[in-house]
Amino acid sequence: LEHCAHRRLLLVLDNCEHVIGAAAELAERLLTHCPGVRILATSREPLGVPGEFLRPLEPLPPGPAHRLFADRAAAARPGFDAGDDPAAVAEICARLDGLPLAIELAAARLRLLTPRQIADRLDDRFRLLTGGARTLLPRQQTLRAVVDWSWDLLDTAERTVLARLSVFAGGCDLDAAEAVCADGATRADIAGTMAALVDKSLVGAEPDPDGMRYRLLETIHEYAAERLAEDPADARATALRHARHYLALTERAEPLLRSAGQLPWIRRFETELDNLRSALHTVIEGEQDAVGTTIAQRMLAALGWFWWLRDYRGEGADWTARILARMPVEPAEGTPEYWPSMRLRMLHVFLLAESTGADRFRTPEHRERAARLKEVFRHGSPETTRFPGMLWPAICFLTGDMEHFHENVDESIANCRRHAGDWETAIPLLMRTHFAIDMTGGLSTVDADLAELDAIAHRVGDRWIRAQVASAAGEAALSRGQYGAARAAYEECLRLAREVGARIEAPFAIARIAETEYCAGNYESAEKLLAEADREADEQGGVYDVNTFSRFLSATLALRRGDLALARTECAAARAASARINVPAQFTAGMDLIETVLDARENGPEAGLARIGGTLAGAVSGHCAERVLAGIAETASLFLADTGRPEESVRILAAASAWRAGQPRSVPEEAALEGLPERTLAALGAAGRARAEAEGRTLTPAEVLSLLGVSGS
Repeated sequence: LEHCAHRRLLLVLDNCEHVIGAAAELAERLLTHCPGVRILATSREPLGVPGEFLRPLEPLPPGPAHRLFADRAAAARPGFDAGDDPAAVAEICARLDGLPLAIELAAARLRLLTPRQIADRLDDRFRLLTGGARTLLPRQQTLRAVVDWSWDLLDTAERTVLARLSVFAGGCDLDAAEAVCADGATRADIAGTMAALVDKSLVGAEPDPDGMRYRLLETIHEYAAERLAEDPADARATALRHARHYLALTERAEPLLRSAGQLPWIRRFETELDNLRSALHTVIEGEQDAVGTTIAQRMLAALGWFWWLRDYRGEGADWTARILARMPVEPAEGTPEYWPSMRLRMLHVFLLAESTGADRFRTPEHRERAARLKEVFRHGSPETTRFPGMLWPAICFLTGDMEHFHENVDESIANCRRHAGDWETAIPLLMRTHFAIDMTGGLSTVDADLAELDAIAHRVGDRWIRAQVASAAGEAALSRGQYGAARAAYEECLRLAREVGARIEAPFAIARIAETEYCAGNYESAEKLLAEADREADEQGGVYDVNTFSRFLSATLALRRGDLALARTECAAARAASARINVPAQFTAGMDLIETVLDARENGPEAGLARIGGTLAGAVSGHCAERVLAGIAETASLFLADTGRPEESVRILAAASAWRAGQPRSVPEEAALEGLPERTLAALGAAGRARAEAEGRTLTPAEVLSLLGVSGS
């Protein structure tokens, strides 16, 4: 004090953590009596004296970490070049959390191992990273000694909490830490202990949209997990508390994921995704008892919609299959296990359908399972209206048995109206609306359902439901030739899909916008949008629906340009992609029509005429919408005119116009028929053409098929 009292100087106190009390006392006395003195102290925790300003020393960022590794590696192995395997060097530095001493110890191992071998062995880092310089203090010669040093400075409560924190994957918030680590202590005690661990730099704290989030560096996490494993009973109890906490979170959040306030909860699930996976692993892969099975069933049910919405469908199907494998084939009806089991089986079917090919559901085994699920869920009760129960009519799409779909979906809607809320009712209503728009005679029936869906969407607020309703409205407008309204609706669908993070729906909405541009005659815009949809789908690892539809629309655009080779290639690609999904009949009819037109372009109108009857017959048997039937018939009319049969051409064209019932043709459809009236007028005269038109207006699709030489339809 006498020496420093009148001096201006900086005093450095290095590595204070093991003498923290004495260092704090010294610092406070010096600062109180020596106004010109400033102190720079390094320590695992703050000194805790007045006027202290904390400057956390974070792990090295990637650039400096890589340079440190390269420098120490060159010393250990002369001639070493980090550029030979930069990925391995980056993995080493990242998994060692940018800790300089750990990086130096890893680099020293290059005398024995390659960077890739070191990276592959970091799961056992405490045995691997030894052999520091002999001149270092013993606690700095191995990675384990470094962490042991910090562990030995903790009190019993701090050690217990740090060990239990290792059960978390991806960090946690304070509520979770209190719920999982509080066995034998009050929740308030955990908060104080967490604060001490943060101060000691063993737990990191960083702001999160939902509050502070606490994380362990990977090295500390591995060490703490080893310490927790030393007490197997405590490890099992901690893991079970962790699973129960995240079960409570998922069940609390599940209905909110389908509400106007869904966005924070979706973000929360994404933040906690690794913890959710860890909890599922605990109860599915750990000790197989009734408690774990129940927790697993309930958590899987609560996560089902999140997996569907955010496109974790393959992962969800895998988790669901793993718990189903542990359960009886089918619990007895009336037991507590019955409905949870049946809902999980239904969930598994639909998650699997979205992540694998549709053809697997056409086997006798899957058809039998599907028939059983339909039998269970079609009987109206509140249990059958909970997600995914109300989806049971869609099993028809998986098995290909579409005969009774309309009656089935009506049953599901009626059941949801009796026993469920708006959200549940909207799901089968959407199925019925989309199905009706695509079906013969259906377009005129959808307005009431669309109006009800719009009202439900505004009441519920769920952006996914709102996006689906906008998509249905866009499809109806497109079918009616209202291309501006259709584009606006699809753009609303796209906005909402992106807002809610529905990654599959977004590229499909872009592809549908491209379709509206094509129908309006804006071909360049359609091609740009189609390319955008393809890029976005590729970013998601491929989306079968988008790939199928995009290839089909690309074939259509290529055909319009006269690029027959590309049109055939894209049509073949669309057919190949469609094998992975269940496509509607009108899509199949569209591909058939493209191939028919290609035959006519390459081999003459007779070749097209030879196929067009079969194309129309397929669309008729598939109950395709009138605009689809009309488009095929109009193509047939062109072939007939081109082969010298003007009277039949006029009749079929008049029939097609009548089927449209006032709905306009698209711009490319209108362009394809350009000049046809004048040609038939020249061939038949005004009276002859008028007579043929009058005869044609009353023709049914079956009668047109007869004119085209197709019988038995």
